[in-house]
Amino acid sequence: MLMPMTEPDRSLRDEVLAGLAARPRRLHCKLFYDLEGSRLFEEICAQPEYYLTRSEIDILTRHGDDIAGALGENVTLVELGSGSSTKTRLLLDALDAPAAYVPVDISAEFLDESAASLRAAYPRLRIVPVAADFTAAMPAVDELDVPAERVVTFFSGSSIGNFEPSAASELMAAAAEIGGADGRLLIAADLRKEGHVLEAAYDDAAGITAAFNLNILARLNRDLAADFDVDGFHHRAVWNADASRIEMHIVSRRPQRVRLGDAALDFGEGEVIVSEHCYKYTVDGFAEMGRSVGLDREALWLDADGRYSLHLFRQAP
Repeated sequence: MLMPMTEPDRSLRDEVLAGLAARPRRLHCKLFYDLEGSRLFEEICAQPEYYLTRSEIDILTRHGDDIAGALGENVTLVELGSGSSTKTRLLLDALDAPAAYVPVDISAEFLDESAASLRAAYPRLRIVPVAADFTAAMPAVDELDVPAERVVTFFSGSSIGNFEPSAASELMAAAAEIGGADGRLLIAADLRKEGHVLEAAYDDAAGITAAFNLNILARLNRDLAADFDVDGFHHRAVWNADASRIEMHIVSRRPQRVRLGDAALDFGEGEVIVSEHCYKYTVDGFAEMGRSVGLDREALWLDADGRYSLHLFRQAP
């Protein structure tokens, strides 16, 4: 017997059906991050082709003291899309007496696991996990029981690249507003580089990214009573140099009909579902995007190879 659909289920179903009715068909990248997807992403970060995590760790390791000095002491750190918070530990270790850590993630189960691990590692640090979709609404720090004298919003992993440029700039502005006039936004952005390097990073030889991408279909089968034949689709990652983005596709291997609830969806052979765009920036271009929404860049750090960036913004006076 099927369980009755809840209101959040209906909202998700309507959003998914609207995306699959568009041309090209689309699914929002937030659908990646159920518990299995979150675990797969942690595996992706360890793949040799996926330089992004290593580059960010390099920045936080080599420039940790400078970053901590720029953020100040007794800060409350709010991390958007926190995942396992592995890289964040480098930042927490460098900070001078951080007041609190607020990890925000869409996967409640994965967030609970990460928060428990962090509490064991940092028993004197106040940790307040928030399970939420920050793309719908930013967390209100003044509603949480945490110090809020200096709030730093941390958006790592170059996840800002998953948003179309206009939406990305608006998200940056909203993230900067979490801490108010004296707050800061510490945000990572991947930089443009050779297409073959980028395509390999999003299509690793071990097939972990492929499993991560196709896990969306398995999630829709489970959560929305769809009947996708996951093996009937394959993963593809392509570099679009004109748009300066990697495009993640789920590609139908053959003509097929998929049911999602009471809706029937027909796919042709080679038909594409766009699951993610990952924009890549220049250092100056990213600073200009911040300026377009009233943010001034205070500091910039690059990895040793100059292919990944970490920016510190504040709201312009």
